[in-house]
Amino acid sequence: MTNRIEDILEFWFGFFPTPYTVDVSKTDMWFKNGLSYDSEIFIKFGVDYDKALKGELDHWVDSSRGRLALIILLDQFSRHIHRGTTKSFAQDEKAQVLCIDGIGAGHDAKMHAVERSFFYLPLEHAENIEKQNLSIRAYEQLVLDVPEQYRKHFEVTLSFARSHHYVIEKFGRFPELNEILDRESTVEELEFIASGKYSFL
Repeated sequence: MTNRIEDILEFWFGFFPTPYTVDVSKTDMWFKNGLSYDSEIFIKFGVDYDKALKGELDHWVDSSRGRLALIILLDQFSRHIHRGTTKSFAQDEKAQVLCIDGIGAGHDAKMHAVERSFFYLPLEHAENIEKQNLSIRAYEQLVLDVPEQYRKHFEVTLSFARSHHYVIEKFGRFPELNEILDRESTVEELEFIASGKYSFL
């Protein structure tokens, strides 16, 4: 089972020679052209994802790397496998619990910087201001923990976290998810969506 954990983490994070570097070959999948990786993720990890949904991988939380792999399955791969549907976000709450409990157990302290940035991401996805506050604290600490010469990438991740926090502070939810989640938008939310200023899909 350890090998499967490492398969997931190697696919998602690639290789980095120091605790603070990022495999730039992976940023296309993370931030730019995620849609083009949907089929590959389903083929390679669809079975693991289904097991995670059934709770068959819950024992992975006993290790920091296992917990991280489970978060990647539920928070990231879910968005690739079920893109554009309500199922994309169905596992968000479980991923948030995994993150919060993991922080409490000190699991994030054992991770490389880029791993921490995705470990905290479920908090950024939360439609809950307390979790958003925790997200900001976690990403601010991450930036402080990274040597200055490596900070640029992590300062960007902090800016994303602040953008998510702003939207939840303003609306209490992500308006652009309303259509997917069959929620009625307010006039203010529709204007906000039309502005295109904050788009996270």
